[in-house]
Amino acid sequence: MTRQQKYPLRELTAQEQQYLEKVSRSQRESASRVVRAKALLAVAEGFNYTDAAHRVGRRSGDAVGKLVARFNAEGIEALNLRHGGGPSIVYGAEQRLKLLEAIQKQPDRQTDGTATWSLTTLQRSLRVGESALSKVSTYTLRKVLKEAGWSWQKNRSWCETGKVARKRKAGVVTVIDPDAEAKKH
Repeated sequence: MTRQQKYPLRELTAQEQQYLEKVSRSQRESASRVVRAKALLAVAEGFNYTDAAHRVGRRSGDAVGKLVARFNAEGIEALNLRHGGGPSIVYGAEQRLKLLEAIQKQPDRQTDGTATWSLTTLQRSLRVGESALSKVSTYTLRKVLKEAGWSWQKNRSWCETGKVARKRKAGVVTVIDPDAEAKKH
């Protein structure tokens, strides 16, 4: 006789049931998501945690129990992987926005000592004061800028990929490349 489940699976909605079945049959989803979906469906069919684990090729019913508890709290998001170790993420979305705002402002020749931003001059200007970015590295700056679609130019400046200012008779016009996203990768 099995012991009582500490966190029984809540009733699945029709949409959740349909989504879990779709993921469990998918050839394109990651293997971990497919296994998690199959385990949740097995528990929903009435299998206990140990039997559900064996049914999907796992040994531990405890892992299925933790998955069920996480599913009850988070829903479909429980299928996704979490941060798997290593250093914790230091610069979140708010800090990334501050970095992008800093690169977009023009440097002051007197205070910043430059006319265009390089990674080190931007780093030096961000490290002034008691801000959340006082320990930012050039590696982090480069990574955030690349992810946001900025690239290093031959004229020693950073600019957004796919956007360029062109001189026309009527004045300066910003031209946007519609295929820029495809060219980044």
